[in-house]
Amino acid sequence: MAKHRRSAPAAPRSDHVRKAPSSEASPVAFQRALKLMQQGLDLQAETLLHDILQRDPQHFDSLHLLGLIHLRRKDWASGLALLERAVAVNDGFAPLHNNCGIALRELKRFDEAIASYDRALRLQPDHADALNNRGNVLRDLKWHAEALACYDQSLALKPINPPALNNRGHVLRELGRVDEALSSHERALVLKPDYVEALKARGRALEALQRLEEARAGHALAVTLAPDDVEALSDLGSVLDDLHRPDEALACFDRALALEPEAVALLSNRATVLGQLGRHDEAARAFARALELQPDHPYGWGSLLFSRMNVCDWAGRAASMQQLERAIDEGRKAALPFTTVALCSDAARQLRCARAFAADQHPLDVLPGDFALRGHGHDRIQLAYVSADFHDHATAHLMIDLFESHDRERFEIWAVSLGPDRPSEMRQRLKRAFEHFIDARTMNDRQVALTMRDLEIDIAIDLKGYTRDSRPGIFAHRAAPLQVSYLGYPGTMGHEAIDYLIADATVIPESDESAYSEKVLRLPDSYQINARSRAVAERTPSRAECGLPDTGFVFSCFNNNYKITPEVFDIWMRVLQAVDGSVLWLLEDNPAASGNLRREALARGVAPDRLVFALRVALPEHLARHRQADLFLDTLPCNAHTTASDALWAGLPLLTCAGSTFAGRVAASLLQAVGLPELITHSLAAYEAAALQWATEPARLHELRSRLDAQRLAQPLFDPVRFRRHLESAFVTMRDRHLRGWAPVAFNVAPMDEQGVSTA
Repeated sequence: MAKHRRSAPAAPRSDHVRKAPSSEASPVAFQRALKLMQQGLDLQAETLLHDILQRDPQHFDSLHLLGLIHLRRKDWASGLALLERAVAVNDGFAPLHNNCGIALRELKRFDEAIASYDRALRLQPDHADALNNRGNVLRDLKWHAEALACYDQSLALKPINPPALNNRGHVLRELGRVDEALSSHERALVLKPDYVEALKARGRALEALQRLEEARAGHALAVTLAPDDVEALSDLGSVLDDLHRPDEALACFDRALALEPEAVALLSNRATVLGQLGRHDEAARAFARALELQPDHPYGWGSLLFSRMNVCDWAGRAASMQQLERAIDEGRKAALPFTTVALCSDAARQLRCARAFAADQHPLDVLPGDFALRGHGHDRIQLAYVSADFHDHATAHLMIDLFESHDRERFEIWAVSLGPDRPSEMRQRLKRAFEHFIDARTMNDRQVALTMRDLEIDIAIDLKGYTRDSRPGIFAHRAAPLQVSYLGYPGTMGHEAIDYLIADATVIPESDESAYSEKVLRLPDSYQINARSRAVAERTPSRAECGLPDTGFVFSCFNNNYKITPEVFDIWMRVLQAVDGSVLWLLEDNPAASGNLRREALARGVAPDRLVFALRVALPEHLARHRQADLFLDTLPCNAHTTASDALWAGLPLLTCAGSTFAGRVAASLLQAVGLPELITHSLAAYEAAALQWATEPARLHELRSRLDAQRLAQPLFDPVRFRRHLESAFVTMRDRHLRGWAPVAFNVAPMDEQGVSTA
């Protein structure tokens, strides 16, 4: 879920009453009221002021001071009414117009607010606070350059002015000048070290610069100085989430919500962290509450539905999907792109969702220069793989052989690592595999893009898409002349900065190209790279150790729980009923999902104990237990991906139903590339019939499994060298086209033999 932050309000500067023309009916009473207000005793002051105004309704100073009391309690409309009464008595007092501007800004009457500040400045051109406040309104209107000019003029008149320095930092950050913004916030803190608003703003600037640990320390200090500051707690929770410290982040959000229970952004952020902790049922409740309070909360409906799918809570799912799809079609910010990839069976709708998200969260922001229009002409093509997963992660396990085997005579290979530096054998192997390994964790998007430009990268390959820890902003800055989406995200980015999407003819047929914003590059076998080997534990756990019965057919599906839909589950339950003694072996993502699936089984007439749940274990042990399964049943609309190649590597046949999107055709692509097309079906009815047929023809299934074991390494799916030849050919083609000044275009890579000669 996209992280929501309330926008930090720029601090207004109000004026207390100064000497101005007024009737002098009650000077002693007024001075007492002023003193009470200065002591924070607003109610007592208000009583005195009302007494004065009963005797003298035109008493200017009392009207002005009473208006300020209302502003202080955020009663903007009443305060403005009193201030306007004072203006009617005397419109020649600059501080009064400044204070009117403050109320008008809070009431969103921005044009009138600017007019009030302009009147104050005509009366008093050196009114530094009016200039600061005028800048705040211009910032609200997104007139950033004009706002910055106001802050600079204010500071020229009044250099020791922490609020103006802080506000200047806000607008500089919004202009993308984050380093200057940080400097401005820090200058405010030099003048006022306990200035909580500047501490919070400094922390956000540090976050934007990817200096997350410094940001955490700053936000923590702000919380220490202002323990009941909801915004400070929210900021600290957000940076702790970025640092992958979800338990601590959750504690911050909980403290903030105790102070402000109906804060929608807090509820949403809390729900996101709960999901990361696997507490999807609680996440769903938090998203639901947020949507009760704000039905149009950005990306809320999709996040709620996704949370419910993670616990297999299907109540109202059909209606929720229709509502979500209608919102996407209307162009609303209804769902994160990954939600539609996982749950939606319409590729064109996935594109609409991705485009809306890209425009909202990662708009194109090409850095200056003609960089994107020229090529570098290097002897070796400069390839940069960009990912947060260069550690012990599924992506690294799939791609390591490719990184190690790239043709170094034709390509120079860079890693741009955005994720943690977790010590492991895989991390060390990755560092050895690349010629250059850049740890870019502490760089912001602009810095990463500039670094890649300085390195003259020819082709940048995004391995994350719209998944956890992705950084699409790097590519929005146009980090390389050619930018490619690959592997990590099985769908369109919907972003004009991404030139190509690496696919194959199965996952994206030519007839579907219009549903993808990128130009589709098709490899001849499967788009998915696989390492030549996956470590499989030698010892096979017994059926009893796996929780399986001693006998009976074992259907399995180790996909994430959110991929299990009621339509597919209906089929599974009918198959179990038809195959005596069979069980369904599933992955236990979370206890809530397991409980709901057992309840759904019972509702369909299947004993709940015929569902067996496997806890997560290390990959070698997980692959070894595949030997106790007989047939992997795939899901739709989102297939098994790495889970499918894991099963095939372990020798477990997988039955799939090819869908209508990239994510729904991955298993079919893998089965084609491993030489098992007979396990691909094209309708749910055919899928159900095939599951029954394979389960009731053990000899045929045994022959299929033997063929998979014997021929697996001879098939393209597990031949990374063959894959590399095709991928490198694609890179050469796209780069040659670019050097000729030709625009990206969809194309197919011809299959090649070991000498690189086309076999088409």
